[in-house]
Amino acid sequence: MSVTTGTRSRDTAPRAATAGFTAWIGSARRTLERPLTPYYVLLGACALLLAIGLIMVLSASSVEAYQSHGSSYYWATKQAIWVAIAVPLAWLATRLPQRLVRVGSWPVLVLSVVMLALTQVPGLGVQVNGNQNWLALGPFQIQPSEVAKFAIVLWCADVYARKDQLLDSWRHLFVPVVPVLGLVAGLVLLGGDLGTALVIFAIALGLFWVVGVPARLFVAAVSVVSVAALFLAASSPERLTRITSFVNPFKDFQGSGWQAAHGLLGMASGGILGKGIGASQQKWGNLPEAHTDFIYAVLGEELGLVGTLLVLALFLAIAWAGLRVAMTTEDLFVRYTSAGVIIWLMAHVVINIGMVLALLPVIGIPLPLVSYGGSSLVPELVALGLLIGFARSEPAAAAALRDKRRGRATGVNARPGRGR
Repeated sequence: MSVTTGTRSRDTAPRAATAGFTAWIGSARRTLERPLTPYYVLLGACALLLAIGLIMVLSASSVEAYQSHGSSYYWATKQAIWVAIAVPLAWLATRLPQRLVRVGSWPVLVLSVVMLALTQVPGLGVQVNGNQNWLALGPFQIQPSEVAKFAIVLWCADVYARKDQLLDSWRHLFVPVVPVLGLVAGLVLLGGDLGTALVIFAIALGLFWVVGVPARLFVAAVSVVSVAALFLAASSPERLTRITSFVNPFKDFQGSGWQAAHGLLGMASGGILGKGIGASQQKWGNLPEAHTDFIYAVLGEELGLVGTLLVLALFLAIAWAGLRVAMTTEDLFVRYTSAGVIIWLMAHVVINIGMVLALLPVIGIPLPLVSYGGSSLVPELVALGLLIGFARSEPAAAAALRDKRRGRATGVNARPGRGR
């Protein structure tokens, strides 16, 4: 009798564990399927990445800022100012009428093209790290190519939404999108910025896939872009050196492999939990662009594998939420804009982390919301603000929000001692 009882208890334990795990999976699935989940995921992930970015910019830039400006808080203060500018703009973007966004995409694209052209005008254009891709506007320096990426996403989404019934023809698929993107990419390349041009190509290819370009045309477009990228890379000795050195940066440790090698050293020395905030050794002059392009290496050194995986998980959460909005909406403009924003931001994430891990050449692409830089932060946050607005405005999500507000109002009025 006792043996039978013991056997039953041993059989019951795995079943209970399995049932508990199945129940947990079911609960998680139901939570993810709720209409407001993308809205809350986007809000939470963006807020966490902004907070992590401010902390890491302060840590990664403190040494260089003290050496060059006499204050360890110089770059962190400027980043905080950019955040203070970008957050209200993002909030405003969540509430912009869609018609205004679509109409505004055209003048924003024209403005970005004009600013890109002005970077080549003596006295206005500013050269940074060998690239003539910055524009001096009074006390500010901005990078018009960052605005151009955002403008391209909005403009292409509007064009394809308007031409939805005509997209069976390759002419309507590629005209006027390809000539305009070629103009923007050409102006970017004129300033020497191959990395940004590659991101523009990635946005174009991603949107081609989303709107349903036939496979043969899509493969042809990928082939043309790949050949053009290889040609442009090989046409510059500096770019060619970067491409050939990233495979084994330690081979030319004192030369072309210096930045990539020190990025790897920072990531490798962080371990599981990292050395702690502010304890990075690579930021003490060894790692160039520690608070911009290679901030992920400092993050890995100070916060370890846990910190890097957390940041990666937050970006994946944004990607999931954005794609969920794109897949569930019936509005073509919302679908194409949501997909375009995610393609743009994830292209940045893949390229930046690939650079730090020496899986891709160093081509100067910042990590969204984390790296220092107002020129990239403001368009990224405004784009994410639009995405949050789309997630909240979906019919099911809007109805759920109304029910929540109604429930809160009813709960307040129903409290004892409260008047109607």
